[in-house]
Amino acid sequence: MWNDDEVRGKTDQLKGKAKQAAGDLTDDERLRSEGEADEAAGEVQEGFGKARRKVGDAIKDVGKKIGS
Repeated sequence: MWNDDEVRGKTDQLKGKAKQAAGDLTDDERLRSEGEADEAAGEVQEGFGKARRKVGDAIKDVGKKIGS
């Protein structure tokens, strides 16, 4: 199950791709650059979310082993 950071990261990536496409269509370099930045930030946030989820899963596994 995805956490909030993963969802926000994916959302920012999609928003960035849309801005890049709009920038390409309108020949607006500023909009295209914003899109690239949004997409990169989304990738970072998604990666953070995945790492956070994996750490949480590992902690749960350790707790289960201790409780068994």
